[in-house]
Amino acid sequence: MRLILTLCIGNICRSPIAQGLLAQQLPKHTLWSAGLSALVGQPADSLSVQVAAAHGVDISAHRAQQVNSFLCQQSELILVMEQSHKTQLEAHFPSVRGKTFRLGQYGQFDIADPYRQPLEAFESAYTAIAQGVADWVPRIQKLG
Repeated sequence: MRLILTLCIGNICRSPIAQGLLAQQLPKHTLWSAGLSALVGQPADSLSVQVAAAHGVDISAHRAQQVNSFLCQQSELILVMEQSHKTQLEAHFPSVRGKTFRLGQYGQFDIADPYRQPLEAFESAYTAIAQGVADWVPRIQKLG
């Protein structure tokens, strides 16, 4: 399981942080992030960049991209932020069934979208993303 996609809506807040955290902990893996309605070409939200940097994760080079069939086909694991993202993605790309899961699956939580909210919302999202990553990394490492 070497190719992993993180997914949210705009691809500027949550999935870039998840991608950055996973990349730090899984350096031999290929990590992508994308959005269901991506703000294509836009950098990560400045508050996402700030919160990630405060935790030692640099996402300043990130640019948003729209999810597409290539990313879906190539990815061996797709981690979404909310159950609704899984539903939408599977409706558009049925081939992702069976390899798409919530990042918060093991803790049974969705990761709320902090877009256009205060810094505290981004810090809460970061905390939830970090917990999801901590839950997934050992499982991904066991799979190789």
